This record gives sequence, structure tokens and C-alpha cells, in this order.
Amino acid sequence: MKIQKVWRGRLAVAATTIGVLSCVAVFTATPAAAASAFSNGSFETPVVAAHTFQTVFLGQSIGAWTVTTGNVDLIGDGFWQASDGVQSLDLNGDEAGGVSQTFATTPLFAYEVSYELAGNPVDLPIIKTGQAIVNGQVAQNFSFDITGKTEANMGYVHREFAFLATGGSTTLEFLSTNGGGFGPVIDDVQIEPCLLILCL
Repeated sequence: MKIQKVWRGRLAVAATTIGVLSCVAVFTATPAAAASAFSNGSFETPVVAAHTFQTVFLGQSIGAWTVTTGNVDLIGDGFWQASDGVQSLDLNGDEAGGVSQTFATTPLFAYEVSYELAGNPVDLPIIKTGQAIVNGQVAQNFSFDITGKTEANMGYVHREFAFLATGGSTTLEFLSTNGGGFGPVIDDVQIEPCLLILCL
């Protein structure tokens, strides 16, 4: 059983593209043309009672998100510091978990995913690890060191990457890769169309 669960640093991470790219490509679509139906990126829905958390199990929903493996903890207002809004998500409930969301995309258009990353500061492991996955492919491995972090100062860091949409919808998943009940924490997930992307 968990006793307790984690400011926000801006650490730019080089964008990673999903798909086969071999040139410098300029996409001139307007955001409206490549609009995304992505929602609940700050995990504000459903509302959890203040100073508590709610464990959400495989197959259950957190707004537009679905738990894809294990279970996760949706953290309520005041339980620990959120990056955006008042709630956040520990990717470990009492075991490693994951969540996914499928949202509308325009084929052959680029999108940027950004999110804030921290870790449950209460217990081991010190290094929390996980993956961001797009349509079943690992887009980014991430890790967070909880040394010196507390519930009042979670130490969120900014992460981002880009992908090239291959269809009319895309599935984004966040997955913990460490065991136990104290995992990586995510908040403020955003999806934005890219007007310019450097192809590899």
C-alpha cells in the first residue's frame, strides 16, 4: 500500500520522428487542417477527491485514456505537486502500468508530443523509467531521478518528440518499465501539429 506519492524544469530533448524519413521536408498545412481530437492531457478527468489517489485498472478509462497494462494511480489535488492543473498520473499503481489514447491525425503530417515528467518520490527505485509509444513503436525512452525530490517539489522536466502520422488516427501510449508501486509520473501531455520538421 502506498503511503504517499511528486517545478517544472524545461529540458529540451531532440525530436525523434516515427516512420521512414530521408529528406528535409516542409509541411505547410495549417493547424486546423491537421487538428487533433486529443484530450485530457493533464489528467483532470475524472476528478479524484483532494489529498487522495484512485487506482485505475486494466481496461478502465481515465477520460479519453485507457489503461493498457497493469494499473496506474490517478493523483488528486494536493496529494503532491502537479505540473499543470491539479491532477497527475503515476504510471505505477501497485505494479507497472500504462495508458493509451487514440486521436485523429492527418496522414503524412507531423505532430509534436510534449509532456512533463517526474517520479513518485516516496520509495525505490530512485530512477523511474518508462517509454512513450506511438502505434506500437517506441518513440522515446525516458527516465527520472527522484534524488532530492519531494511531494511539494516534484522537479518536473519537459520531454518532447515528433512523429509522422501514417493514418487517420494515431495511438499514443505511456508505459512504465519499472516494477513496484512507485513509478514515473506524467502530466500536461500535449499534441500539436508541426509546420516544419527536419527529416532524418
